Amino acid sequence: MSPNQRLAFYDFDGTLTSGNIVRRYAYFTLHQPSKARAMLKFSKMLLSIPWWLVLESRSRRKFNVVFFREYRGMREQELRAQSQRLFDEEILPSIYPHTTALLEEDRRQGFLPVLVSGELDVALDRVIQYFGFHSAISNRLVYRNEVATGKVEAPLIAEDEKVRAMESLCQKYGTEMKQCKAYSDSFSDLPMLEAAGIPAAVNPDRRLRRVAQERGWTILDLKRGIDVKRSREHSPGGVAGA
Repeated sequence: MSPNQRLAFYDFDGTLTSGNIVRRYAYFTLHQPSKARAMLKFSKMLLSIPWWLVLESRSRRKFNVVFFREYRGMREQELRAQSQRLFDEEILPSIYPHTTALLEEDRRQGFLPVLVSGELDVALDRVIQYFGFHSAISNRLVYRNEVATGKVEAPLIAEDEKVRAMESLCQKYGTEMKQCKAYSDSFSDLPMLEAAGIPAAVNPDRRLRRVAQERGWTILDLKRGIDVKRSREHSPGGVAGA
């Protein structure tokens, strides 16, 4: 590991993929060994979605706390055994066309790729391998006797806690946030983007797009298959694929 190694931090849902944690939870739920329990939890999930949407719009942290309680009673061994199928059937088809190009270009520029997500590690193991992320920041369930308690190990990764985890990793690699890149699609990740020296809004929501335009940040649209390298070469530091 060289000193002053620059890092590139990537949010996952909405940034590199169209998937989300509810869809992945639904997959885990429907593939539980007990079909009766699977259908019961899935039905409860459908009824909870409107409430989750309201909660997420108010606080991503509170949403995570409430949402991860739904994993209570699931066995760690079963979740990890399903991770390969989850990736093949749910995650891989949802990855945006030029996600790989974005990571490859950053590697070419000397940045180490780091995944930063509020998702659970059991859902991201194969994602990390597939893209070759050098490191990952994510949430981890607390298990008792190999059964999920519904709680998450501290610190819960969301909002400002993402920034603290990123800063900690920068210290480990002997670099500073101002030398690093950060990518996200969501206004809720504004602290993460503001902390990085080279921020980029990827497939941004309305509020984040407005902020990015006001501040002259790079804007990428991986949904439409924008050529990442060409966009950057023609719009250094400005708006690419807007």
